[in-house]
Amino acid sequence: MPTIVVDGPRIPSIELKRKMVEGLTDVAADVYGFDRKIIHVLIRENAPENVGSGGRLIADIHAERSET
Repeated sequence: MPTIVVDGPRIPSIELKRKMVEGLTDVAADVYGFDRKIIHVLIRENAPENVGSGGRLIADIHAERSET
């Protein structure tokens, strides 16, 4: 059973989460030729203070951008 894991920022609504899960499931089912029922999608929402990029926290990068 294929599992798709999405790590990213918070998705603001359950409707958008449904849209993502449905879209990813459709693509995976088409590519693999599997029934949609056996494809799993995990959404992992990460707060900006828990993610780093280029050696810096995303929260700090956002704060710096809002100051300018």
